[in-house]
Amino acid sequence: MSTDVTAKSPAPAPPGKSGGAAGDGLLQLVMEGMRRNMRQYGMLIALGLIVVLFAVWTDGDLLLPRNVSNLVLQNSYILILAIGMMLVIIAGHIDLSVGSLTAFVGSMAAVFMVKQDIPWPLAVVLCLAVGAAAGAVQGFFIAYGGIPSFIVTLAGMLIFRGLTEIFLEGQTLGPFPEGLQKAANGFLPEVGPNTNYHNLTLLLGFAMIALVIFQEVRDRRRQQEFDLDVPPAKLFLLKLVAISAAVLTLTMLLASYKGAPIVLLVLGVLLVGFGYVMRNAIIGRHIYAIGGNLPAAKLSGVKDKKVTFLVFLNMGMLAALAGLVFAARFNAASPKAGLNFELEAIAASFIGGASMSGGVGTVLGAIIGGLVLGVLNNGMNLVGIGTDWQQVIKGLVLLAAVGFDVWNKRKVGS
Repeated sequence: MSTDVTAKSPAPAPPGKSGGAAGDGLLQLVMEGMRRNMRQYGMLIALGLIVVLFAVWTDGDLLLPRNVSNLVLQNSYILILAIGMMLVIIAGHIDLSVGSLTAFVGSMAAVFMVKQDIPWPLAVVLCLAVGAAAGAVQGFFIAYGGIPSFIVTLAGMLIFRGLTEIFLEGQTLGPFPEGLQKAANGFLPEVGPNTNYHNLTLLLGFAMIALVIFQEVRDRRRQQEFDLDVPPAKLFLLKLVAISAAVLTLTMLLASYKGAPIVLLVLGVLLVGFGYVMRNAIIGRHIYAIGGNLPAAKLSGVKDKKVTFLVFLNMGMLAALAGLVFAARFNAASPKAGLNFELEAIAASFIGGASMSGGVGTVLGAIIGGLVLGVLNNGMNLVGIGTDWQQVIKGLVLLAAVGFDVWNKRKVGS
């Protein structure tokens, strides 16, 4: 006697349950991805929270298009310095001279353009060469002389500050040519029909979104080819949507005012260029290698002295660029220019994810760290917090960022 047994299919989920489960699953993916990449995403989330806090505190004044443009202009030179400083810290060194070198190059620019009437494009090239030479001299003593970077750059800080006083004879010198002023303070030109927005800024914003998506997708495929761990598809898609939304928001804010500042275009080129070098170029891998494990890097054939020399040469050139932007923005070279710029750049690097032991950090992280400080400064000024308390708050933020790095490494080690 046979008995037919019919398998019963599982009962359908009650209405609303499947959607809730899917939502919980996505939330779990997001939390897991953040846990694995806490160093990378921690300060990005902090930046978002700071923006929201001050946007509410200032009744939206922080996110007014004009204020956003001013925020970019006011922090451009610190962001330029932070990019170079991040490379120096990744290589396991420090540079205390960049603030004084910024002032020195500004004084040289004033002497070239104001006193000697050298055309400003040629003077810019000469100033960049001066900065590169200064960085190369310091890099030589550090890489080939074996003197610690702290000592060499501390000496450089004193030397360049003294030379600034000598060249300017203790006085402020200006004004600069109009062309250089427009390059530092100006905006991209208007093109195309009247759309109530800055068309060229919109075009550049959409191009940036496309470039970011292309880069992220290519990196993901490359990681998959080498059987490396990649985030789940849903989390990756959420990341692309978040990045695109952030870039689009910034684009619309700038396009509704005067458009993108020219210096923002310079920062974009530096971010993309140095980001590519650190991710894909051999020199970038070598910088990470000597900062992460110098003995192993030497055994692997990395020319650590050459790499260190080039890192400081690059830092000098970026310090010169920052000095030109700063001097042109204020239309004068001052003996007191660049004070504490080195501290701001170092703080931006550590807030952006650099490690005290070297070998860790990204160029984008340096930009994020600089923006955290910039938004803090701008927001506290808007709400009327005094400069005394501003210093206290920024110090606490830096301490929290470095403390988070130490805690994260201990957690990973355990």
